[in-house]
Amino acid sequence: MTHRPLDEPLRPVRPHPVEAAWDRPPDPGEVDPAVLGALLRRHGWQRRGGPAGRYGRWTPPGPGGSGTSLLVPESRAFPDSDDLLGEALQALARSQTPAAREVLVGLAVPSDEIRWWRDTPTGPAEAAGAASWAVEEQLRGAARQMLLAGALATRARAGYYGARHRRTAGAMLETVLVGSAAGGRRLTAFTPVATARPLAVRLHQALYAVREAIDYQRATGGMDAFVGAVEAGASRELTEALIALVRGTEGARVAVEWAPAAGVPEDCADDEPVEFSPGDLPVLREAGARYLREEPSVPVRITGAVVRMRRSGPRGEGSVRLRVLAGAEVPHVRLTLDEEDYRIAGQAHLVGVPVQVRGRLESRGGFRRITGACGVVPVQVDEAERDRLMKSLQENLDFFEEACGGD
Repeated sequence: MTHRPLDEPLRPVRPHPVEAAWDRPPDPGEVDPAVLGALLRRHGWQRRGGPAGRYGRWTPPGPGGSGTSLLVPESRAFPDSDDLLGEALQALARSQTPAAREVLVGLAVPSDEIRWWRDTPTGPAEAAGAASWAVEEQLRGAARQMLLAGALATRARAGYYGARHRRTAGAMLETVLVGSAAGGRRLTAFTPVATARPLAVRLHQALYAVREAIDYQRATGGMDAFVGAVEAGASRELTEALIALVRGTEGARVAVEWAPAAGVPEDCADDEPVEFSPGDLPVLREAGARYLREEPSVPVRITGAVVRMRRSGPRGEGSVRLRVLAGAEVPHVRLTLDEEDYRIAGQAHLVGVPVQVRGRLESRGGFRRITGACGVVPVQVDEAERDRLMKSLQENLDFFEEACGGD
């Protein structure tokens, strides 16, 4: 294990496109009044009147909202439309309410919104307006698991992903902006249409498929519907996320609301939230176990750099760890090689070239192990890649254990 020195500055984190400038209102000329009105309605603002067909007066949600109002034109048909839009946007930027910030986020980067609600028992602290850190973290953790499950389903259809596709799925989540967990009961994620709409679409379809599969199991006692749900994006990762969301609650809901500026995607409806209850947990656990059990191993031909070698004596078979360069959507794999293949892998490592190996990527253990590995051969690489591999070797000599090293 390595530790960061206490005095070392933290590496800057790349901000979400909205984060750097969400509190600066957009140019009124770039805002569609119809989109602004749709976002206000979505985030709980109430229209209190105004001349029909010209503008509406909107007040924020919650108690005390009647003291603040926005005049929002319904179109650009009147000369004062831009002035009214500019004043409304400035008022939103000055407002301290979460509902105002969410509207500005939706204007800055057109985004689909994924919402989670949890019905949790109310204790004395929650009644006073506070929520425990654990409750908020549980909601955030479940939401992240669900977003990751949706991102994984955009890469491939599988009942169980394990370590596969995690890198590319994680990259898709980099553009997702998550709001504050209100009392540990409500959370919103903004998924930009330009980069993450496939995630929102796949998650929307997968949630409905899981809900239908649960209902089918309750009606017939059969689990067959979960097999078909995989094509819609259902997986063990999604059932685990739903279990984390529902556990400890009286029920939970998930909804996907489409960006007004982009419209509803094909094959998706602007449906009601999908609801799950504690009574669904046994079925979700059974489905997750089935997905794990039935996902097959995969034949692969992997190219990878040797990063660790170990065997118990000077001769015989040994175990090797590869950093995967091509052939499988996993970062690392472990495999056991016979004496000859182990020797070839060691020589390739010492001269800084990767190897290619055939075998089956085993589902047990999360697709992190290759069974039946054979046919190890060195692979030629260009000079730049060779230099990078040699530098990695020199920086990580403590991870390379000679064949005679013991456990």
